Amino acid sequence: MRPRPRIAVNALGHGDKRWYEALTNQAGILSHTSNLFHTVPQVELAKRLVHNSFADKAFFCNSGTEANEGAIKFARKYARVAAGVDPYDPAATAPYEIVSFTNCFHGRTMGALALTYKEQYKTPFLPVMPGHALAEYNDLDSAAAVIKKGRTAAVFVEPVQGEGGCTPSRAAFLTGLRELCDETGALLVFDEVQCGLGRTGRLWGYEHYGVEPDLMSLAKPLAGGLPIGAVLLKQKVADVMKPGDHGSTFAGNPLVCATARAVFDIIADPAFLAAIDAKGERLRAGLRAATAGNPHVKEVRGLGLLVGVQLDAMAGPVVEAARREGLLIITAGKGDVVRLVPPLTVTNEEIDTCCDTLARVLREALP
Repeated sequence: MRPRPRIAVNALGHGDKRWYEALTNQAGILSHTSNLFHTVPQVELAKRLVHNSFADKAFFCNSGTEANEGAIKFARKYARVAAGVDPYDPAATAPYEIVSFTNCFHGRTMGALALTYKEQYKTPFLPVMPGHALAEYNDLDSAAAVIKKGRTAAVFVEPVQGEGGCTPSRAAFLTGLRELCDETGALLVFDEVQCGLGRTGRLWGYEHYGVEPDLMSLAKPLAGGLPIGAVLLKQKVADVMKPGDHGSTFAGNPLVCATARAVFDIIADPAFLAAIDAKGERLRAGLRAATAGNPHVKEVRGLGLLVGVQLDAMAGPVVEAARREGLLIITAGKGDVVRLVPPLTVTNEEIDTCCDTLARVLREALP
């Protein structure tokens, strides 16, 4: 079994001195304690996430798929409470269906897997969790056909799809989803595991659209390479969760939270975010210029440093050839998109080298 590369995780690159100092300092104080207790790093990280987002509360876990599992559970219990039934009564009924979209990716554990689009990820493990409906991404009419009052508990969407092809949502699509959720009583959940925390040039991907979710899942870059996930949620959702409803042994670990606190402070700096935005513009413009005239390149798209090159052929040979040249890229979409998610600390010189290398590799791998 080939391990999947951890895409968009090392936001500060490898061996960042600030990251290392935060890690080693906390390792000399307290690395782990039971989640029956609060720790200072945990509380301070939660405050940063809440004070710089739509959210009122933060729940910590260990990965992106765990964050989405938590969001599914929170949404289903919220729906039961909102329906006025006893949430602990197994005979009680309430909205429970979760809606997601074509080309989405939400994780590989059984709940998150049920929401994920690619059948090849699900088929070997059937049956997956019941209670899921699929709509067409960026198609509001398709969404409206499946988001129904009395049936839908939550709608999961990535503001910018990563594995699906580095495709940004349309503003009208997210605005319309917010309205549909408000009308039906469903919760709107943004999966920002890949597009969150500076990746798009804003702290959060949803900031490009002026639309706030009820819950948001985070993970990949948050601790700069250490395992962490988080669900950010509004108070109305937090209020329905009671002690014992959900938990995790290692979640909110002081060692990881102290490191994540340092990573967050670096990325949340306005100058750092502005640099990401400028680098993303440079990368997309450079790729367009370098590949101009290549008949296999159909589009260069994305936001910030989440960039995709749409091809008219499978991108696998391009990825392999690029790796031999020292350029680490990966496929996305149906395998016909080259996905670029460099560290947020990537330099202009590295961006220019990437554009030249990829253009040359494309000509050689797809003549």
